[in-house]
Amino acid sequence: MAGARALLRHCPLLLPQDRHGTAYEGFVTAQGRDFHIRILLPVDFQLKNARIECSWRLKKILHGYRHILKQRLHSCPDLVSFMVELKTVLEIALKNTQDLHIPRPPEYYSCLVRDLEILGWNKVAYVDTGLTTVKLKAEDSCGRQHLITLKLNAKYPTEPPDCLVDFPVAFAVSWMPQNSLIDIYNQFLAALESLKEFWDALDEIDGKTWVLEPENPTRSATTRRIAIGNNVSVNVEVDPRHPNMLPECYFLGADHAVNPLRTKLNNNMHLWDPENSLLQNLRELLEIDFPSRAVLEKSDFAKDCGICYAYRLDGSTPDQVCDDPRCGQPFHQACLYEWLQGLPTSRQSFNVIFGECPYCNK
Repeated sequence: MAGARALLRHCPLLLPQDRHGTAYEGFVTAQGRDFHIRILLPVDFQLKNARIECSWRLKKILHGYRHILKQRLHSCPDLVSFMVELKTVLEIALKNTQDLHIPRPPEYYSCLVRDLEILGWNKVAYVDTGLTTVKLKAEDSCGRQHLITLKLNAKYPTEPPDCLVDFPVAFAVSWMPQNSLIDIYNQFLAALESLKEFWDALDEIDGKTWVLEPENPTRSATTRRIAIGNNVSVNVEVDPRHPNMLPECYFLGADHAVNPLRTKLNNNMHLWDPENSLLQNLRELLEIDFPSRAVLEKSDFAKDCGICYAYRLDGSTPDQVCDDPRCGQPFHQACLYEWLQGLPTSRQSFNVIFGECPYCNK
């Protein structure tokens, strides 16, 4: 109830469309303008699986901010927090859109071209026809390719451009009126090196294990769901600032399969060695060898949902497993929830629903 009141306070024109609170439609307001929007939440209310539909005008304004909004959907704890962030992003987008129509003084173009020439055109990946958006490319010390997108307003270089990067942490630019694109580029390079160990750790996981989720991880992604066995996996959340420290681990699978892994992790925590790689530490703490990419195929672990017979459903993979050792069939959480809701024998306690397995009836 408190969440509904908070949402009404921040977005009075966005109203629920069903009694479950999984569909909202209305308008989001920024700079005195109203934009039509519709938000559809899954039954488990996970924002990362939400679907956002909006008018073509709003879609066009937010086109360059899709990556940021996707990040916010994954990180915001509830719909109210996301709507607050959406309005902030929309304010910035509208401000930059208006800047596109402000005539630039000749000094703007001469300053920008001079900066690009000093920086070197070989570092420029893209420049739009209006010279308002610039994409610069860089290679870190391990040969990984990275991009930084700069959105320049009419007051450049008095004011810094907005910088968009594929980082797991915020990238804040230190800027003085006498600074230039070279200063931003150098700060970008320094930030790349500060994240080197984080990307090294995740690249090793991506290269030597079967990662079930995310399917195509971005450089900003901090989680990996790693296959351990048939219908057993571990979700690892790595701290970008301390990638060699023990990460948060969440096991997925039937109780009889994951309980021994939890016990080993708890008993062996003292063995964690920051001098070893993250993957090597996980192997030693769990006392396992992760399935090798050289021997097994991803299909050996990516089992379809026992209800919808698909592996991916709206971006999510099966993460609920029957606890019976003789069954162990995986299901999408949304499919299982809907199935159990339809059974007259099911019972619900708060946000947990209990019922029979669709496969083995246990």
